Amino acid sequence: MECPHIILITGIMASGKSTVAQLLSERYEKSVHLRGDIFRRMIVKNRKEVQPDAGNDELDQLRLRYRLAAQSADAYFQAGFTVVVQDVVIGPMLNDFISYIQSSPFYLVVLCPNSSVVSLRESSRLKKGYGIWTVEGLDRLLRNETPRIGMWLDSSELTPEQTVNEIITRLQDEAYLK
Repeated sequence: MECPHIILITGIMASGKSTVAQLLSERYEKSVHLRGDIFRRMIVKNRKEVQPDAGNDELDQLRLRYRLAAQSADAYFQAGFTVVVQDVVIGPMLNDFISYIQSSPFYLVVLCPNSSVVSLRESSRLKKGYGIWTVEGLDRLLRNETPRIGMWLDSSELTPEQTVNEIITRLQDEAYLK
């Protein structure tokens, strides 16, 4: 029987997080695919969307979303599940998210395909993530302001299945945080 663990899959919008997290979670015997964005969508009134010039209210709601995702991941972990958490957790707030996770082992995978690949993926999907944010702006935030910890995986030339295989192969050596 495999030991449960928590894996955070992050990256910018349209970097492949949802697809990869689902495929990865399917590789485990007892697993959960936890979509962090669900906690944002649960807010019915006075939801604050994070914009490039976000203020305290927006960032407080983002931290709340991250705390709820981390608490849920910990609860599933304690029940014996491997948890694959998927969300946009970039910039300095990545450290906040990591601090909210209480369980161990905890792994971090940052999907970082190049911005032209992300733009192509965004244009071909039904769900649109970009509006006030641009692919290039969010990619700059990822590459310039996100702590260089965990496994950074350029999946530009990889299929989702190949990406999952890379994650599984490199997880122990490159993605372990605590």
